Amino acid sequence: MRNLHIYILYGLVAVLFGLVFYYKNDSPEAVSSENERWLPLKRERSQIGAPMQEVRVKLFDIPNKMEFAGESVPLNESDIKERFEREIYVNVYWESNMLLMMKRANKYLPMIERVLAENRIPDDFKYLAMIESGLMNVVSPAGARGFWQFMEGTAKDYDLEVNKEVDERYHYEKSTIAACKYLQKSYAKFGKWTSVAASYNMGQAGLSRRMNDQQQPDYYDLLLNEETSRYMFRILAFKEVFEHPDKYGFELTNDDLYHQPELKTLIVKNTIPDLAEWAIKNGTTYKVLKTYNPWMRKTKLTIRRGNQYEVQLPID
Repeated sequence: MRNLHIYILYGLVAVLFGLVFYYKNDSPEAVSSENERWLPLKRERSQIGAPMQEVRVKLFDIPNKMEFAGESVPLNESDIKERFEREIYVNVYWESNMLLMMKRANKYLPMIERVLAENRIPDDFKYLAMIESGLMNVVSPAGARGFWQFMEGTAKDYDLEVNKEVDERYHYEKSTIAACKYLQKSYAKFGKWTSVAASYNMGQAGLSRRMNDQQQPDYYDLLLNEETSRYMFRILAFKEVFEHPDKYGFELTNDDLYHQPELKTLIVKNTIPDLAEWAIKNGTTYKVLKTYNPWMRKTKLTIRRGNQYEVQLPID
């Protein structure tokens, strides 16, 4: 019996050493490699009496060099790198938003990229649309609307129709063309695409005033309000993540992405008193009609003599 007790004691000691060795080597602190670094993070108990949950947060190697629209970003300056790094972590660890943005971008970026190229606007400005609206027809507290967040007056200045029944700020392609016109005008004023992007947030007059007051012509040397100060770095963060998704843990296949169906265009020259009835007659539904033509804001469409609208519907 005494020998049995001794064997049991030896067995317990062996198990204890085994557990210590296992947890020591399986801890987050021990998980590291040349390219991956992990930071342990304690989470609260999910319920009373439950053990603390421990997760690992990955630390990323922030690039030392980067460009926006062909213009160098001074990431060698400590405050510039810190502001950029902030937006990387804020957006990468808002996983749900970034995932949905990547899935949604596949529907709309081909059109945006094409229109930007046709108007000789650098491709990087597609990321400006992303941070403005998330590629959704949202409305800001100030009343700006659509992908490019135009105010009503500015929209009309750039040839977008805005009234009770039609609001072309919600027209994907027309609003992108209007944005290109604004960006071209801004580039003629500033001569730098980085300044053009910043002015999209705070206005051309506002940015010019800050440059004059502070006697600095470069965005990265200006002291600006919180939103505009972060604006370019949010754009840069999206560019970095979209160009290197695997590095930041986003591995999506083509099947994971949202796709725009093939569309047909119908030319409408006569007033439509009831859009729901018109949709049914054209082999679709009111819901589908409004989904692919969000610029229609009411249940009818009044068309003046000599005018016409292009209505898009899925072919299938």
